[in-house]
Amino acid sequence: MMPLSVTKDATVRGSLPSLPTGCQGGLCQMSRYELFDRSRIRLESFQKRGHDLVPEGVLPLERPKVAYSHPEFPELTSAIVAARQADRPVVLMMGAHPIKAGLSRYLVDLIERGWVTHVASNGASTVHDFELALGEGTSEDVAKWIRRGQFGLWREPGRLNAIVLEAARRGEGLGEGLGRTIEEARLPRADLSLFAAGWRCHVPVTVHVGIGNDIIHAHADCDGAAWGAASYTDFLIFARTLERLEGGVFLNVGSAVTGPEVFLKALSMARNVAAQQGRSLHRFTTAVFDLVELPDTFRAGPPGKDHPAYYYRPWKTLLVRTVADGGRSYYFRGDHRRTLPTLWWNLAEYQSRVVSAAGQA
Repeated sequence: MMPLSVTKDATVRGSLPSLPTGCQGGLCQMSRYELFDRSRIRLESFQKRGHDLVPEGVLPLERPKVAYSHPEFPELTSAIVAARQADRPVVLMMGAHPIKAGLSRYLVDLIERGWVTHVASNGASTVHDFELALGEGTSEDVAKWIRRGQFGLWREPGRLNAIVLEAARRGEGLGEGLGRTIEEARLPRADLSLFAAGWRCHVPVTVHVGIGNDIIHAHADCDGAAWGAASYTDFLIFARTLERLEGGVFLNVGSAVTGPEVFLKALSMARNVAAQQGRSLHRFTTAVFDLVELPDTFRAGPPGKDHPAYYYRPWKTLLVRTVADGGRSYYFRGDHRRTLPTLWWNLAEYQSRVVSAAGQA
């Protein structure tokens, strides 16, 4: 076999080893190390496990009883309004916690009203969203089930593996395929699904997966290649959205690693192309919603590398580095169950005033 070489223009020359015949599902015994045999896994019904959140526990859409208060919060509302008036994107990147906190209705409504034009999340969001859509409930007692060797090993959420395999086969993004499936299958609580809302409203809901992070990766029918392909399609959809971020808004809700890191790489791709086209991609707004305490002077940057706070990625990446050349950043510390409903209420109230004024004109 000819050895590999890399030319100055980063072209790889030479021959790569081909996969042996008989490989199925992207898994072949080529490694010199032993693989875990997933066929030995015993799945149970998630009706046995119970649920920390059931559909009836999802919070209703209503004005927050105790609104979140911050002197700069109205500025963020204004930035979102200005972005949508200019047909600029409002991207909401989040971990799965807002779903587990019962905030699905608020997120779905922000999509349906057109305030949020792209939702991005991690693999855990697919599990919690899909389980809620099934109509039973989601979130388990991790401490209880890990002791028994049953954590995450439930039959019903495992259906996601077939959904992702089909999405990859069709060339869809992971979130796109999930939203389409929930809608087409008319699952009992599709009304609580962010992915279904995205599919209905033609709003991308992208999933940025880390293999091994999510419970369905432990199931025998998990195809890692399919998850990787569908999630990579979502990454390219996300990067394409960021090409239009000039004048837009990026919200990072409780994602300490995935959000900042995915945003950083996709933004670099978008800026690379924008620079070649003579376009600017620097004037946009970022806002981080989290519980970590930051100083009022956070815009000056984090402390040095000898301080643990330096490694809090939302600070250095979203609040400083990516907005350094004309952007604006905000940090809002508080429980998502207060911050997100308050943001929703501010936008809904603005929309109501506009509709009312138009009716009187």
